[in-house]
Amino acid sequence: MDHASSPVRVVILGAGKRGAALLELFAHDRGVEVLGISDINPNAPGLGIAKHFGIRTTSDPLELLATTPADLLVNATNDPSVDSLLHQYKPRGAEVLGGIAAGLMSKVARHEQELRDQLIQTEKMATIGTLVSGISHEINNPLYIMLGFAEHLREETRPQLVCEYADAIVEAGTRIATVVRNLNTFAQRPRSEGMDAVNINDTLAEAVKMAGRSCVQDDVSVVAEYGPVASIRGKPEEFLQLFLNLVTNAVQAMDGRGTLTVTTHSSDGYIWATVTDTGPGIPLHHRARIFDPFFTTKEPGKGTGLGLHIVREIVKEYRGEITVESTPGQGTTFIVKLPLGSDSPALA
Repeated sequence: MDHASSPVRVVILGAGKRGAALLELFAHDRGVEVLGISDINPNAPGLGIAKHFGIRTTSDPLELLATTPADLLVNATNDPSVDSLLHQYKPRGAEVLGGIAAGLMSKVARHEQELRDQLIQTEKMATIGTLVSGISHEINNPLYIMLGFAEHLREETRPQLVCEYADAIVEAGTRIATVVRNLNTFAQRPRSEGMDAVNINDTLAEAVKMAGRSCVQDDVSVVAEYGPVASIRGKPEEFLQLFLNLVTNAVQAMDGRGTLTVTTHSSDGYIWATVTDTGPGIPLHHRARIFDPFFTTKEPGKGTGLGLHIVREIVKEYRGEITVESTPGQGTTFIVKLPLGSDSPALA
């Protein structure tokens, strides 16, 4: 087998925290193909991750070893006797990774995941800063309404008007509470350990709504064309961050004037989502670098240079692709392509 051109085929025994960390590491590497993972515990975290990626799962390690032509067998359990089992039943030519080496690799994998999570959280807080900086008008307007009607209540004695003023104050206060709650939900939402069914249409609409409260001005019109798509297994907070970054970038590129168009549709086993702006476009000499970490054309203090890098990493995590089309003077379109799982129910 030519490993220079073909992926390394891996089988993992043990789907606990160690196996789950290794599985996530291998699954995101195009040079590795995980053929299967085994664990006697049906609730082991690695089994859920494997199902998300369409990787075979089983409770019978011997059956897995006998039916998969693996190049590398990994003992991700804490049981040294499994090493002997792997050596006894391994396919011809396969290598075994176990003991201290497997433990060390799993620690490296977990450390890499922790660094990635910290990077995502850093960009998330930068996004919140961008939203908050432009959200003052969204809070000030209902706040002035509350103050105005409260002043009227001081002198008003007619019961009907008192009720009307009180209703207006409650409505304005509810509006402020909703804005703050949405920001807090996004900022403090913890990283999900498991996968949930995510409706891409709802998530993209939520991203547009959040960005709209802070930076979509009256001169920016929004065109939304959501086609019938299927749910996708994943972490909701990651998809929200993905689309919120794209939408916010698009609005900022138009400098408060233009048309934001968001679309979704399904074809050939994929969900396609696009975010299009009518801004100045991306210069050709910048296009090859826009997904690089810390690359930004924004003024100091207005961008970390991590937004599009994080977007690409999230898309890659779900074995998807992101591409960009841009014409100077006419605008930019980001195209996200996400594969559907076999267990994805149809959503309107």
